[in-house]
Amino acid sequence: MDVTLLGTGAPQGLPQPGCPCAACANAVGDEARAATALLVDGALLIDLTPGPAFAAARAGQSLAGVRQVLLSHPHDGPAMEVPAGLPQPGRVADGRELALLDGHRVRAIAVDIPGTGYEISGAEGERLLYLPPGAGPSGMGDGNGRTVGGGNGRTVGGGDEGMGGTGPYDLVLLDVVGRPDALAKLRASGAVDAATDVLAVHLDHSVPPGPELHRRLAAVGARAVPDGSTLVVGEFHAVPDLPRRTLVLGGARSGKSVEAERRLAAFPDVVYVATGGTRDGDEDWAQRVSLHRERRPSSWRTVETCDLVPLLTSAGPRADPVSGRPAEASPLLIDCLALWLTHVMDEVGAWDDATWEAGGRRALRERTDALVTAVRATRRRVVAVSNEVGSGVVPATPAGRRFRDELGRLNAAFGAECEQVLLVVAGQALALRG
Repeated sequence: MDVTLLGTGAPQGLPQPGCPCAACANAVGDEARAATALLVDGALLIDLTPGPAFAAARAGQSLAGVRQVLLSHPHDGPAMEVPAGLPQPGRVADGRELALLDGHRVRAIAVDIPGTGYEISGAEGERLLYLPPGAGPSGMGDGNGRTVGGGNGRTVGGGDEGMGGTGPYDLVLLDVVGRPDALAKLRASGAVDAATDVLAVHLDHSVPPGPELHRRLAAVGARAVPDGSTLVVGEFHAVPDLPRRTLVLGGARSGKSVEAERRLAAFPDVVYVATGGTRDGDEDWAQRVSLHRERRPSSWRTVETCDLVPLLTSAGPRADPVSGRPAEASPLLIDCLALWLTHVMDEVGAWDDATWEAGGRRALRERTDALVTAVRATRRRVVAVSNEVGSGVVPATPAGRRFRDELGRLNAAFGAECEQVLLVVAGQALALRG
C-alpha cells in the first residue's frame, strides 16, 4: 500500500497567509507545507489540499484513478476545490466500515474533537491510522482500560478486532506537535510500538521548521517528510532511536524543565519525580511548583521524593496490552538533581566544615555513587533535569563553592551514563551528546 502526502501542513498551511512570525518566514523549500492530504494507492483520497491536481502532479501522481474522497475534519474558510472527475467528498460514520472495490477497507475511528479518524487496511494486511488536525482517538482510557475507538468499543490487541485488526499499526499519521498526548494514548493501547512509523502531519508555525522541528519529533519517536513524499506502508523504515537516559542541563529559567517535559509528552504512564518537595510559608516556591504542575499532562503521576535509587531499580507497574506480560516500565522525569543534591548534603551535614571533613565528604560520595550506579543499570526510560552552575559567579562562601563543585561532579558522572546530554540556553536545546 503506497501513501503519497500531497500536503503535510495544518489546514491553513505553513507558512500561514499573512503571518510575519519567524517560523513562517523560515518555512521555505521542503519546510513549506500545504494542508495535509493523503493519496492511497492512487485510488483513495483523504482530505483535500489546495490545488490537489497540481499537488499530485508535482508528486508524480495522478488523481484520475481516485474512486473515493473522504474528509476527516470540518473545513472552515473558502470553499474546497474538488477537481473535475473526482467523486464528491464524504465522511464515514464513526465505527462504520467501507470496503472499496480495489481491496482497501476503511474504518471510521471516533476522535475527541469534531471530525473522524480513518483506519485503512490494504490487500496484504498492512494498516495505517490517520487522525485529523488537533485530534486524538476517543474512548481510550489512561492506559489501564486500553479501550480505543470511541463508540465501537473495540480494543487494540486484546480482542479479535482491535480497531479493525490486531497489534500495532504499520504507519500512524497524526498531529504529533499539537497533540503529543494522543500519541501517548496510542502507545498505551498497543496501537503504536517501537516499530511503528509515526509521521507528523498538520504541521503549523507552533514549532520552528527545519532542524528544530525534526529534533523535537525525533525525541518522541516521530518524523516529518516533505510534501509530495510517497511511503510504502509496512516497508521497513528506521524509526528514530530513542535514548533510554537523557540529562537536560541549563541555567535558571533557561527552559530546561520544559524541554524535559516535552521529551516525554508522547509517552504513557510517566512518573514525575519532584525532588523539591514543599516549603511551608514560601509563597514564591509554591507558585513555582504550581506552574510546573499546571504544565504536566493530567495522566502523569507525581511522586515527591529524593529517594531515587528504588525508583530507578523498580520495574514499574505497566503490562503489555497484548500478552499481559510485564512490559517497559513507566518513564521517569526527575526534576531536579540540584535539589536532590541539596537534600543529600543536608542529610550528611556537608554544609558544616568540620562535619564535611570528618565523614560528610565520604558519605556524600557514597550517595552519589549509588545514584550513578542505579542510572547505569536502570531499565526505565529516564529524563533528568539539573542546573548548570559552573559558568556563573564564584560563590562567596565555602559552603556555596562546595555545592557548586559537588553539583558539577554529579552532573558529569550522571551525564556519563546517559545516551543523550542537552544544554538549554534561552530556550534552545543544544546537543552535547547523542
